[in-house]
Amino acid sequence: MNKRILIADDEPNIVTLLEFLMQQSGYDIRSASNGEDALRAVSEYHPHLVLLDVMMPLRNGYEVCQTMRESPEFDDVKIIMLTAKGREAEMAKGLASGADAYVTKPFATKELVETVKRLLEP
Repeated sequence: MNKRILIADDEPNIVTLLEFLMQQSGYDIRSASNGEDALRAVSEYHPHLVLLDVMMPLRNGYEVCQTMRESPEFDDVKIIMLTAKGREAEMAKGLASGADAYVTKPFATKELVETVKRLLEP
């Protein structure tokens, strides 16, 4: 069974790129364009990993991450925060909210795929 990845980002071009990259790597993909849809999709789809944009409508990525980490049901879900905010304070906030990794945009596609693979390998 393929590993499931949820892409939560409100930028259609980013979602298209991430979908392509993850499908090429053999992952099953779903996407959400805002924080509320992301939380709903996590509950329904039960992904192994979430690629989570920080700046989204309705609920931001930090809130989504923190909500997921408050639920034991999602303890095993890996979270990679994606954001254009690359300052150390934002990175620390993302990791403190429970993210497993923090990747700044624009990102190197090869590096992102390798990070996903590293987090999903047993």
